[in-house]
Amino acid sequence: MAESAELILDGKSITLPVIEGTEHEKAFDIGKLRDQTGYVTLDSGYKNTGATKSAITFLDGEEGILRYRGYPIEQLAEKSSFLEVAYLLIYGALPTEAELSHFSGQITKHTLVHEDMRKIFDGFPSATHPMAILSSLICALTGFYPQSVSPDLSPEEMELNIIRLLAKMPTIAAWTYKNNMGHPLNYPRNDMDYCANFLYMMFSFPTEKYDINPVVVSALNKLLILHADHEQNCSTSTVRLVGSANASLYGSVSAGINALWGPLHGGANQEVIEMLEAIAADGGDTSKFIAKAKDKNDSFRLMGFGHRVYKNFDPRAKIIKKAADEVLQALGMQDSPLLKIAQELEQAALTDQYFIERKLYPNVDFYSGIIYKALGIPTEMFTVMFALGRLPGWIAQWKEMRENKEPIGRPRQIYTGELERDYVEMNAR
Repeated sequence: MAESAELILDGKSITLPVIEGTEHEKAFDIGKLRDQTGYVTLDSGYKNTGATKSAITFLDGEEGILRYRGYPIEQLAEKSSFLEVAYLLIYGALPTEAELSHFSGQITKHTLVHEDMRKIFDGFPSATHPMAILSSLICALTGFYPQSVSPDLSPEEMELNIIRLLAKMPTIAAWTYKNNMGHPLNYPRNDMDYCANFLYMMFSFPTEKYDINPVVVSALNKLLILHADHEQNCSTSTVRLVGSANASLYGSVSAGINALWGPLHGGANQEVIEMLEAIAADGGDTSKFIAKAKDKNDSFRLMGFGHRVYKNFDPRAKIIKKAADEVLQALGMQDSPLLKIAQELEQAALTDQYFIERKLYPNVDFYSGIIYKALGIPTEMFTVMFALGRLPGWIAQWKEMRENKEPIGRPRQIYTGELERDYVEMNAR
């Protein structure tokens, strides 16, 4: 007999079916609750609400587990390329050599963006945040490919939109950086892989040769893989919710970029660097700031420690810590003052009982911020880098939602406003 729960309301018994996922997580199915009782549930922030069934990512915060399509993040980060992981997330299986070659080749074919994109850059005020530019230009792709807004895309049309977005996002992101810095824009190179090509577009100049550092390429590959998907977080849920209205892939991802831009979501690695710089400007005494973090009456918080989901060590942090050490060594930055402060904070978090009891371990944002800083990426671009990594997950979630023909999202509310009242004429107010 299928498992169920019983809700007794006003003397009437209502049966709620229990849904169990493949990893044995359980949920009450309340899909018919309002029809049967007139009641809705209240769950501010949707912390206890499952909005969808998904086969893409499994996350267990208590055990520190993250898997894409069943594959442990540790194995994927060690053995895969970013495009291989992107293929896995979007299509559900690791690609064969032939499939990956075709997938990569199609992406390489579409890396160029329309020249009119360059004109759009000129319309932004000089102080515009890179995330505002990125979200605008991704949404603007609907203007260059108007057929993408059709709610009845064929599989081939959907595939082409996916390829275009994966191909053009690095070019748009790199151009956003170059435009912000006042540097000449670089066109993509088809003889480079995804990560190397992005670094080339970001950091090369037409006046000199640019040498690709394989250690940096490897670290970027890992960073993008670690950020590729993270279950139903704020930006991913935004992509699915916008997409549920039959919005285009480009429009839905643009909305996700704006959600990620929020400092409570994607801005954490930027806040890490700003914290380290503030400690350095104050003299670099980490013990002072560790004491402030422990003082419940002090508003200071250590950024990059602990995680809203992981109640154990962030599994991604273990992987990227090693990559951060390798990058700093390769770039000769192991004696950086900011790195010294970061290492002292890290050591305190891993050994001080206060942090251990509260499970405030360094998370992926702590180490990714250090890597981006070492590469010379401005802090305002950190969230753009996050978006570049998260792109395959957003695409996979949008595609799954569309293929499952999920209904339009329409949350309910508990109204707390005024009762009905008559309009008051202006002269009587």
